[in-house]
Amino acid sequence: MSKPRIWISNAKPKTGELVRVRALVEHRMESGLRLNKEGQAVPRNIIHDFKATFNGEPLFNWQPETAISQNPYIEFTFVARQSGALEMSWTDDQGSVINGQTELTIQD
Repeated sequence: MSKPRIWISNAKPKTGELVRVRALVEHRMESGLRLNKEGQAVPRNIIHDFKATFNGEPLFNWQPETAISQNPYIEFTFVARQSGALEMSWTDDQGSVINGQTELTIQD
C-alpha cells in the first residue's frame, strides 16, 4: 500500500463554503473468492474501514464490503467552518493502516 492521493476543491475556503474531497488509495483488495495456482482460496484482504476527521472530530465513516474495487476512490463534501487538519485513514483486514492528511485555512 502507498500514500493516498488527496485532492480538495479549495484549501482556503470562506466560512460556510462547501469543500469537496477526493481521495484514492492503492490497494490490491483480495475478495477471498479468487483461487491460487494450487486451487486454494487467496485470503481475503480488503479495506474494511475508512474514517475522515476534521480537527479530531468525526466527519465521515465508511465500511466497504467485498465487492469494492481495487484502488478505491472516495469522494465526499463538507461545509468549512474553521481552519484545521482533515485526516483520513483506511484500514484493511490484515490490520494495515494508510493515513493521509491535508490542511484547510479559512479565508474571510
